[in-house]
Amino acid sequence: MQDLLTSFTVHCSVAREMAKFFIAINVTSESYEGSLLWLLWYVKQCGGVKRIISVKNGGQERKMKGGMMQISLKMAESLGDRVKLNSPVTSIAQSPSGVVVRTLDGQEYQGSHVIMAMAPPMQMRVHYSPPLPPQRNQLLQRMPMGSVWKCLVYYKEAFWRKIGYSGAMLFTLSEDCPVVYTIDDTKPDGQYPAIIGFLPAHKARSLVNLSPDERKQMIIRAYAAALKTEEALHPIHYEEYNWAGEQYAGGCYTCMMPPGFLTTFRNGIREPVGRLFFAGTETASQWSGYINGAVQAGERAAKEVLHAQGLVPKERIWEPEAPCDDVIPEIPFTDTFMEKYQPSVGVFLSLVAFLAVPAGAAAGWAFLGHRLPSFRQ
Repeated sequence: MQDLLTSFTVHCSVAREMAKFFIAINVTSESYEGSLLWLLWYVKQCGGVKRIISVKNGGQERKMKGGMMQISLKMAESLGDRVKLNSPVTSIAQSPSGVVVRTLDGQEYQGSHVIMAMAPPMQMRVHYSPPLPPQRNQLLQRMPMGSVWKCLVYYKEAFWRKIGYSGAMLFTLSEDCPVVYTIDDTKPDGQYPAIIGFLPAHKARSLVNLSPDERKQMIIRAYAAALKTEEALHPIHYEEYNWAGEQYAGGCYTCMMPPGFLTTFRNGIREPVGRLFFAGTETASQWSGYINGAVQAGERAAKEVLHAQGLVPKERIWEPEAPCDDVIPEIPFTDTFMEKYQPSVGVFLSLVAFLAVPAGAAAGWAFLGHRLPSFRQ
């Protein structure tokens, strides 16, 4: 991605900064870390640039009342005591008749197949018998997690709304500003007024040695400068979470793919290995990196296991979900003529120069026409 930004296709420093911002906030990595092909795929499978960055009718629009954790809690409720918490898996042994999963506390569980619904770096923490194929090992080594903090600043009231702001802010990528992007996180009924800030990529790594209070002070000063009010300097509560500190995942939102990864490994990320099947948002074909992708991947992996057991035909594995009346539909975006047919920088400058010559001549003629003496016979 960095090669593109420094190439002839991007002449404007503002455009370069916006591209770096887009990369940092959407894939929590720097432009020099990821593959351009991967970024283009990532944006396309999320519906395009507008869809991925938009709050209304976009990737940032919806939150679940009561929290997304409810999905896991409701599933656990239906499964009962079959759900084992605080039991990290240490090894998986495959045989022609099934699998044996061992956990850190020494327990063993037997089954016909295993679905690994976790980020690729987490899969390297498990011992496999027989060992994973060389290509799978190489794949896992080349998918590091992104880096991001999520920081919530709570206030007595949503003062930004009173002065006409939405709470969504974009910040410079300079070293002295910790935040890159914010969203109003006030609850729909107006309770718990808050602004959630995202500190991605290099910023996330560079601020790790500061204390929570130091990070908070940097953040609220940035908010006060952007909103032009000292009310931002007086929060009533502060919460932060560094996903890089998570013991197993070690990062967020998703894995990044370096140059050459997609052309080398292609669809290997979701290819089964014997009785092992792979889910997780990284394996999704739509909205990878989001909970939408995680759900799609889980359903696809479940159907793969059912197919392996002879219960589902192969053609149903990628069958989309049935329509549901409760789902809020994606509304198509309407592009203007200029948005559809934007000229390159070179063409735009040539067009401006081409139009400037006759326009200047006409303006000069009109100006001089009022001032030159008239010669009559």
